Amino acid sequence: MADPSSYRPRPGEIPDSPGVYKFRDEHRRVIYVGKAKSLRQRLANYFQDLANLHPRTRTMVTTAASVEWTVVSTEVEALQLEYSWIKEFDPRFNVKYRDDKSYPYLAVTMNEEFPRVQVMRGHKKKGVRYFGPYGHAWAIRDTVDLLLRVFPVRTCSAGVFKNAARTGRPCLLGYIGKCSAPCVGRISPEDHRELAEEFSDFMAGRTGTYLRRLEKQMVQAADEMEYERAARLRDDIEALKKAMEKNAVVLADATDADLIAVAEDELEAAVQIFHVRGGRVRGQRGWVTDKVEEVTTAALVEHALQQLYGEETGDSVPKEVLVPALPDPVEPVQEWLTDRRGSNVSLRIPQRGDKKALMETVQRNAQQALALHKTKRASDLTTRSRALEEIADALDLDSAPLRIECYDISHLQGDDVVASMVVFEDGLQRKSEYRRFQIKGFAGQDDVRSMHEVITRRFRRYLAEKEKTGEWVDEDGNSLKDEDGRPRKFAYPPQLVVVDGGQPQVAAAKRALDELGIDDIAVCGLAKRLEEVWLPDDDDPVVLPRTSEGLYLLQRVRDEAHRFAITYQRTKRAKRFRAGPLDDVPGLGETRKQALIKHFGSVKRLRSATIDQIQEVPGIGRKTAETIAAALAAAAPAAPAVNTATGEIMDDMEDEAPDTTAGASGEPVPAGAPDERRGQET
Repeated sequence: MADPSSYRPRPGEIPDSPGVYKFRDEHRRVIYVGKAKSLRQRLANYFQDLANLHPRTRTMVTTAASVEWTVVSTEVEALQLEYSWIKEFDPRFNVKYRDDKSYPYLAVTMNEEFPRVQVMRGHKKKGVRYFGPYGHAWAIRDTVDLLLRVFPVRTCSAGVFKNAARTGRPCLLGYIGKCSAPCVGRISPEDHRELAEEFSDFMAGRTGTYLRRLEKQMVQAADEMEYERAARLRDDIEALKKAMEKNAVVLADATDADLIAVAEDELEAAVQIFHVRGGRVRGQRGWVTDKVEEVTTAALVEHALQQLYGEETGDSVPKEVLVPALPDPVEPVQEWLTDRRGSNVSLRIPQRGDKKALMETVQRNAQQALALHKTKRASDLTTRSRALEEIADALDLDSAPLRIECYDISHLQGDDVVASMVVFEDGLQRKSEYRRFQIKGFAGQDDVRSMHEVITRRFRRYLAEKEKTGEWVDEDGNSLKDEDGRPRKFAYPPQLVVVDGGQPQVAAAKRALDELGIDDIAVCGLAKRLEEVWLPDDDDPVVLPRTSEGLYLLQRVRDEAHRFAITYQRTKRAKRFRAGPLDDVPGLGETRKQALIKHFGSVKRLRSATIDQIQEVPGIGRKTAETIAAALAAAAPAAPAVNTATGEIMDDMEDEAPDTTAGASGEPVPAGAPDERRGQET
């Protein structure tokens, strides 16, 4: 525990101006980010008598080992920089809201030739229109099913769409009238896009136009005695009205507003947001957070606004934001919201009428969400704490291992040998710090040597980062500080290293640490056969009870390392199997490879093309075309396949159309790629 006076800035060193400050721990890891109208006044509050500080603030300043700041011109700039740093550094003592579920949106992919209506989760993509969020995915599907009678927009995946186009037969929805079947040319791209625009307008709240138009067409059909068409239009009107009833009118005058309510106690806070568009509740979401710092309701609201609108622009920021308490000061936040929207945004507390009544409903939802979260979290926290304590007792550790790293080796009969490193902090996955390794020291299958190499490389990097961040000094006593002080890979040591395997793997990991002079990190192995825990230099394993929470946590860590390793190994194997002659052309990137295959249709046709024909592909010059032609000529094609029953020579596989779901080099994109790519290859 550090003494704050040891890193307190000298008097007069802190400027009396707006800015953002960072507290760092002994590993140079950012643990807290804050902003201030006056840096001098704000930072002085942290360096008073520890007895006068809030317990959470006291923990933060005693964990920190240094403080630094950046001066800005205005409070709005400070707000923007604070949000950017919190997102970049993920400080442990800052309020960070976490979704209590992954909320689904109704999305219309206007960035495609034939826009598709679908359920989407996660980060928003450019060129896609979103509606929601919804509480449940089935609520979206029910709404879409009703609207497809009137707006038969495409809902199928790319694979189904291409298969229907290839066979000339639409899917079931095309036959029953709930899809206009653009896959088989029943509707032009322009008309289908107009249909998608009308669908989006209806979802955005502009419903009256379509209802009046359908009612007029129904009356006209009845007058012309086209009773079947009139009946279909009547059913379409009922479907639209039923879809509208799912979002009852709550505010008059077609109000666009977000209502934010906060329920809190001494330890945690829950935030609920209602998204009202066109006077109707179009979406709802909730966040919860630990109050790891001394924070007021107004500050909780400010943090919620940052997370809610930090990545949004334009109409995604409504004209009106209603809150239970105003940030102090309110002007910079209101100016920031106005800048995000591009026009004036009203940030206020509702005082009377329908908006105040709706805010009370949002507040009740927040209170119920906090109560439900506490019921779940109590069990969760207790279980994780017990698991860490059981591991500490079983392995005779001085304290609970708050950071655990696990390593696994994966290969296929000695080929494509790779390793994974997964990180669990406080019993939870920390995917941003996962890492992947290629075994470089030798060829072939040897899990023990592979484990020794991986542990050596990981902790050699840790020692290098330790020097850079100033924990060590050189022979003259000069501090070896990092220039920018940003977190780096492998900068933070674990309390426990877990390896997938038994005595040999554990001994290899321990030997690697000993060779590097590291003696303050515990090592153990978990063998799959009997789920035994092996310790270095012990002839007998530690056997944890099958019902032990500690054993369950170790199994989760081991299984996650195995999953991450085998996913990487399969990706490398698939890339090797699908490698083609274009991969050997120097200077030819993935984009131009894809352009060549798209232009010629196959490698076989490209091989028979002249240099002038290759030059017709955008981005391919004369010199590159000559290099491609020479490389393809040197790579002789495989012998053609022969039908042994008839003796017929069959076309080789290069005539097949390329798989457009693969990457430009022909490498398939693995499922769950956004999560896997968090692990960086070293």
